[in-house]
Amino acid sequence: MKIKTVILPILVLATSTYSIAQITKSEKDSLYIQHVEDHKEPHKVLHAEPLYIDLIRDLGARKGEKEWNIGLGLTDNLKFDSYEALIEYEWAPVDRLGLEIELPFTLYSAVNGTARDSVPSNQLNSIKMAIQWSFFVNEPMATSMALGYINEFELSDFRNFGRPFIKGNVYNPFLVIAKRWGTNFHSLIYTGPLIEQDFSTSTFHTVYDANTSFHYMISGTRNFIGVELNKTFASGDFDMTLRPQMRLGIADNLLIGIVGGIPVSRENQRLSSFVRLIWEPGHKKH
Repeated sequence: MKIKTVILPILVLATSTYSIAQITKSEKDSLYIQHVEDHKEPHKVLHAEPLYIDLIRDLGARKGEKEWNIGLGLTDNLKFDSYEALIEYEWAPVDRLGLEIELPFTLYSAVNGTARDSVPSNQLNSIKMAIQWSFFVNEPMATSMALGYINEFELSDFRNFGRPFIKGNVYNPFLVIAKRWGTNFHSLIYTGPLIEQDFSTSTFHTVYDANTSFHYMISGTRNFIGVELNKTFASGDFDMTLRPQMRLGIADNLLIGIVGGIPVSRENQRLSSFVRLIWEPGHKKH
């Protein structure tokens, strides 16, 4: 009887330990998704967000969420190299609504003996302000949709800075549709027109962007690998760039995104690279 009394608890403990050790990757994913989606209202679906054309805020954003981004990029053009830099802040003042302000810079460097006056001037490109409303969030379908608008005040380059200060405006309404397939695979469509107005000539130029992305999220983490296909349609012209990418968590509230750029149908641009540092103040460890 005493032997049974001692052995029974040991067997129960051993069985429990074995069960815990046997948590599968699928169960890890399910637990992580459940934490993101169900730990508080309103409902939210976990989606992988593209790193180059990023969203204004997470789809289904919850009030109080916020994020700082710093981006650095390099593009190899035929006659010069261009260096991108950006700083942006995005936040959700209320549930399902995201706001963003961004300052993008571009610096240029001549290559292959290109004359300096043939290279564009360095500039603070614009002041970008954006809004995004998630109007559809469905957990059983693992699908979210959002409408948004970006307004971009284009600034004069540093060579002509202040003459005028604002030289034009870009109007950019857009639609986002995202779907998670199972627990690991993610797809997203981000599309809309860009209407550029030149104040000095009162002319308009319109192009249409159709950006698609596909990602695989590593089990039980926020890390992913994937690709963006950035496509631009203009009158009589089509450009497309493939952007393989990965995102890694380097601290609880700090992530880094690494993006490559491979032009498919561009006449004046070669390979490019881009790095995005993402800081989420107030982010709680899962």
